[in-house]
Amino acid sequence: MARINRPVSRRQSWWLLATALAAFLPLTPQIPLCLALAAGTCFALRAALTWKQWRLPPRWLLVLLVAAGTSAVFFEYRSLVGRTPGVALLVVFLALKLLELRAARDAISTVLLCYFLVLAQFMFTQTIPTALLACGTIIITTATLLAASDDRPTPIIQLRRTLLMLAQALPFMLLLFLLFPRVQGPLWGLPQDRTSAVSGLSDTMSPGSIAQLSQSDAVAFRVQFKGEVPAQSQLYWRGPVMPAFDGRSWRVTQTLGAYPVPPYVPRGSSVDYEVTLEPHGKFWLFALEMPGTLPPDSAMTSDYQPIARQAVRTRLRYTQQASPDTLAGINESAANLRAALELPKEGNPQIRAIAAEWRQRHGTDATAILAAAEDLFVRQLLIYTLNPPLLGRDVVDEFLFDTRRGFCEHFSAAFVFALRAAGVPARVVAGYQGGEINPVDGYLVVRQYDAHAWTEVWIAERGWVRIDPTAISAPRRINNNVAAAVPAGEPLPFLARSDLAWLKELRNRMDAVTNGWNQWVLGYNPQRQKDLLQSLGLDAPDWRSMTAILTALCGAVLLGLTAWVLHQRVRVDPALAAWQRFTRKLAKRGITWQAWEGPQDFARRASHAAPQHARAIHEIADLYAQLRYNPNTDRASLSQLNTKITAFRP
Repeated sequence: MARINRPVSRRQSWWLLATALAAFLPLTPQIPLCLALAAGTCFALRAALTWKQWRLPPRWLLVLLVAAGTSAVFFEYRSLVGRTPGVALLVVFLALKLLELRAARDAISTVLLCYFLVLAQFMFTQTIPTALLACGTIIITTATLLAASDDRPTPIIQLRRTLLMLAQALPFMLLLFLLFPRVQGPLWGLPQDRTSAVSGLSDTMSPGSIAQLSQSDAVAFRVQFKGEVPAQSQLYWRGPVMPAFDGRSWRVTQTLGAYPVPPYVPRGSSVDYEVTLEPHGKFWLFALEMPGTLPPDSAMTSDYQPIARQAVRTRLRYTQQASPDTLAGINESAANLRAALELPKEGNPQIRAIAAEWRQRHGTDATAILAAAEDLFVRQLLIYTLNPPLLGRDVVDEFLFDTRRGFCEHFSAAFVFALRAAGVPARVVAGYQGGEINPVDGYLVVRQYDAHAWTEVWIAERGWVRIDPTAISAPRRINNNVAAAVPAGEPLPFLARSDLAWLKELRNRMDAVTNGWNQWVLGYNPQRQKDLLQSLGLDAPDWRSMTAILTALCGAVLLGLTAWVLHQRVRVDPALAAWQRFTRKLAKRGITWQAWEGPQDFARRASHAAPQHARAIHEIADLYAQLRYNPNTDRASLSQLNTKITAFRP
C-alpha cells in the first residue's frame, strides 16, 4: 500500500509527460482545435510544474476544469457518446490527470489511459504509418510503466528493458492473432459519427459531379482476377443505376434489394475475381457486368444494381463471377420501361426536335434510332475534358450544340435524354471504368479518377444493352485511361500523370505494401482464418481443438523463453563466489561487507575489527583483487584463494 502511495518523482513526471504527448499528438487531427490547444496548455503547465518544482493546482480547481472540459466536448458534438466525442473526452481527462500526479497510483492510471488512447488511434485509421506510430507509442508507454515502479535506471536502460519485454511478448501476440477466434467487424461497439465523411460516387449525378472525382487518386477498390484479366474496354464496374431525371440531375430511385439472386440466367464464359472494396458510406457494391452471383448479405435491385444489406463503412471483401454475354431484361416490366422514358415537360428544345425527326423517320425501330443518336455524337465533334464549362437551364442543348465540352456524365446524360425523347427506353449507369494493373502484386487498382457514367438502352429481344457515348467521341478514355483522353495541358491527378515513371514505380510498390497490409492484417477475417487452418490440416476446427492448439503452442513458446532466460542468466564469477563465501564468515562476527565496498577498503575495516586475523584478511583481499581485476592471473591463484578462505576461521 505504501508503494502505491509513494510520491511521484521528478524523473517519473518527465516519463509520464512524454508518454502522454506520444498518445495525444496522433489524435490531434480528430479533435477540435480548441480542445487540442487546451490539452496542449495543460501539457505545457505540467512541464513547468516539473521543471520549477511548483505545487500542484488545488483539487477544487481541477474539478472545475473537468466540468469545463466535459461541457466543451458536449457543446462541440452535442453528445458524449460516440467515437469522436468519446476520444475527445479521454484526451481532456489525460491532460487534466497530469495536473494531479501525486502518487504512484496516479502514474499507473495515466499509463493505462495512454494505452487506451493508442487503441483509439485505430478507430479512425488503420494504415501502416498509424501502426508504426502506435508501436513507437507503446514502447514509450511501457518504458514509462517500468519507470513508475523504479525510476533509477537511465532512459537507455529503461528502453532496452522495454524492447526485451515486448520482444518476449511478440510470439504470444502472433499466436493470438492467428489462432484466436476472429469476429466480423470491430471489437468496439461505438456508433459511427454522423459527421464521418467518405468519398466516392453519389446517388445523384448532375453536370460536373463525376468530374470532381476525376481529381482524386484515392483507391475505390482493388480486384484480383483468378484467370486472365479482361481487356481494358471490357472493365465496366457497375454501380448505382439512375433512371430518374428532373431536368438537371439524375438520381437513384431504388435503394432496397428485391432479388436474393440475379433475376436473369447467366450465359457464356465467366470471369472470376475478388474485390476489396474501400468504405464509401453507400449501399451499393461494384461488379463487372453482368454479375453472375451475389456476395453474402447482399441483394440485387430490379435494375441489376448489387447492393449490400447495410452501408459499406468498413473495408469489404467479396468474390464475384461476371458473365459478359448474359441477356438481362428481355422481359422487362412495363413499369420499369415507363420510368426509362420519363422526361420533364419542358427544356432542351433542340434535341427534342431532332429526336422527334428520328421517331418520325424510324418509328419504333430502336436499333435505327440508336444508330442515329451515335451518328449525331460523331458529327458534333464533342471534346472530353476534366474541366467542363458551367451549363445553364437547358443542359443537354448547351452541351451538344454550344460548349461541346464535357465529362462522362455530360455524354451519358445527353445520350439518354435524346433516346428518351425519341421513344427509346434508356437510363444512366454510374460506376467505374478501367483500372490499372499493379505489376508488383498483380492486383487491378481502380481509383476515384476512374469514375465513369454510361448508358443502358432497352432493345426488344436483347434486353438492356450497354452503350457508352463517351467511347463514341473519346475512345481513348475507354481503351486506355483518363490521361490518354483529355486534351494536352489539362491538369491531371498527380498519380495519373504518365510523365513521372519513377513516381509510378514508387507508387506501385507502396500500393502493393498497403494492399498486403489490408489483405493479411486488416482483412484477416473468419474466412481467412478458416483457410489458414485448413492449409494446416484442420478442416473443421471447433473451440475445443482451437483451445488445445493455442494452449500447446503458447506453452511451447513459454518453455522456449524460460530456457532462453536460464541460459542468459548471469553466472557468478568463481573469484566473486569465493569472496562472498569469505565475507559470509566475517558477517557471523558482525563484520558485514557492502556491495559498493572495494576489497582493500573492506580488508582495512575488517582488520580493525579483528586485528588477530589482519594478516589473513589482507592476504585473501589481495588475492581476490588480483583475480578480479587482473586478466592475466592464472588458475593457481584461484585455487590458493579457495584454500586460504577454507582455512580461515575467525
